[in-house]
Amino acid sequence: MAKRSKRYQAIAEKVDRTQLHGLKEALVKVKEMGSTKFDESMELHIRLGVDPRHADQQVRSTVVLPHGTGITKRVLVITQGEKVREAQDAGADFVGGEDLVQKIQGGWLDFDAVIATPDMMKVVGRLGKVLGPRGLMPSAKTGSVTFDVGPAVEEVKAGKVEYRVDKFGIIHNSVGKLSFTEDQLFENAKTLFAAIIKAKPAAVKGTYVRSFTVTSTMGVGVRVDPLAATKEIVD
Repeated sequence: MAKRSKRYQAIAEKVDRTQLHGLKEALVKVKEMGSTKFDESMELHIRLGVDPRHADQQVRSTVVLPHGTGITKRVLVITQGEKVREAQDAGADFVGGEDLVQKIQGGWLDFDAVIATPDMMKVVGRLGKVLGPRGLMPSAKTGSVTFDVGPAVEEVKAGKVEYRVDKFGIIHNSVGKLSFTEDQLFENAKTLFAAIIKAKPAAVKGTYVRSFTVTSTMGVGVRVDPLAATKEIVD
């Protein structure tokens, strides 16, 4: 196991790993411990009682965080015809058709989100092995395959994020930067957690949220009480 830095060890001494906190309390604690020279991201790591191997236990969707993520996403739109202008007017960074597909096949990946119109999915399908593992493949389920490209681009630019369980049943998402105010971080975290709770698959029985940790990019994890957090999002 890699040796932890003195900075990390000093922060770790301030955290009782056995103690559970309320969501806002945990966010405040992580924010107060921030000590790096760059603006770290605030991250939520939520382990769910789902088996991702079963299609009816997948948890994947999108939500717009009220205060964004603190990161301006570069949006690529694959479309044609009149939708090209619509995407450009909405603020898309890259717009094109098969030319962009070929460019991506050639190794270009300087973008953070991909939106495609349904009539282009035949050519976009060729990018499955490239975009899929990176979580960038357009999907109707997440609203990134649509003819309404203008609103789709605007939502991503405004702070729309995708959440999805990994193969271990854990969701990892950023809800802002440590430079955000405590209230901004709390509102973003509540919005994401509420969406995850609402997305509980009907096939899941027993405890849905198994564990919940808040941390920063270079920080120490602070454990959250899932029941307390659930109460906070409805209060």
